[in-house]
Amino acid sequence: MRTDPSRPTAIEPSAPATAGAPLPLAGVRVLELGQLIAGPFATRMLGEFGAEVLKVEPPGQGDPLRNWRLLHQGTSVWWQVQSRNKKSLSLDLREPEIQALVRRLAGECDVVVENFKPGTLEAWGLGWDDLHALYPRLIMLRVSGYGQTGPYRDRPGFGVVAEAMGGLRHLSGEPGRPPVRVGISIGDSLSALHGVIGVLLALRAREQQGVGQMIDVALYESVFNMMESLLPEYAVFGEVRQPAGSSLPGIAPSNAYACRDGYVLVAGNGDSIFRRLMDLIERPDLGEDPALAHNTGRVARVDEIDAAIGAWAAARTQDEALEALNRARVPAGRIYDIADIAADPHYHARQMLLEDTLPDGTPCQVPGIVPKLSATPGSIRAAAPALGQHTDEILTALGVDAATREQWRSQGLI
Repeated sequence: MRTDPSRPTAIEPSAPATAGAPLPLAGVRVLELGQLIAGPFATRMLGEFGAEVLKVEPPGQGDPLRNWRLLHQGTSVWWQVQSRNKKSLSLDLREPEIQALVRRLAGECDVVVENFKPGTLEAWGLGWDDLHALYPRLIMLRVSGYGQTGPYRDRPGFGVVAEAMGGLRHLSGEPGRPPVRVGISIGDSLSALHGVIGVLLALRAREQQGVGQMIDVALYESVFNMMESLLPEYAVFGEVRQPAGSSLPGIAPSNAYACRDGYVLVAGNGDSIFRRLMDLIERPDLGEDPALAHNTGRVARVDEIDAAIGAWAAARTQDEALEALNRARVPAGRIYDIADIAADPHYHARQMLLEDTLPDGTPCQVPGIVPKLSATPGSIRAAAPALGQHTDEILTALGVDAATREQWRSQGLI
């Protein structure tokens, strides 16, 4: 596995690749103009599967994510994950000379990824119309709060707002209590995943048709796309789904049940699974009741079923309950925090916890790579870069001489 020699790392490859097989996105060059989460998460995934990612950051502080949450020697440990396999250029995009440079750099790339407010790149001469006219084969992924069109396009949009507008926040929490945040920036991450899908589709279309295209990903739409049957239920029945806590509304039984020392999640909603579950908790009267043979009947009596499972769980520890449920082939599990994840043998066996080192040699675990491809698995080939670490390398390749680079550096442009 190749690594950046200036940033040693102890990361192991996520899986053995077929000998000599290139990564699926090898040869694809991506220019990242985004920051924080949505755009950079998309390019992180592209980079893990072989794309060369050139990340543009403003001089000085760089991407604000470098300073988010817990810092080690002034840099977020999150940065180690979000920016692995990337090269950092420190450029001031507000300056006309740099805008002209970036237009040239875009011509050297297959994909441009950005997550600025709509209109920002247009003001810099770097919008889709500008770049597409120059480079018809270029693909551009644009991630924004509300998309590039529509009455809300000019509003500032963050993931938390998108989660609310997309319908997720309304469903999160306990009945009768204020809605709660999911706990992570899920709106941004979902948008990144939709963006990656869009890029892969656009690359395939370019193979077929010879031209690139623009991919318009809105944060709120990425959330809304996950909202299952909310819209048809409302359209047909006037049903507005409400928060349901830990239960799965309309599917029974599926809930969290209190044991002596914590909770277990039980998904006993398949017909045959339900019968096995009722046998396990010694409630054959429920398991053999014809009215409960299918989900519709169970939903009508979900409180009765939950009470029976809850009584069984309350008399046991988590380990006792889970051992019995697994023996009975009933899907069940405990609620993990990160300490549970870090200690779990299955995570380790699946290489989802990789050993890394921070720039000063401090050990650090980072998440493994998803999805897992059997012949051409993704890899971590270089650690997250220092700010501007690759500026000179990439500008030199573009033909910018040393004197010009030093002049720009003295002016704070790079």
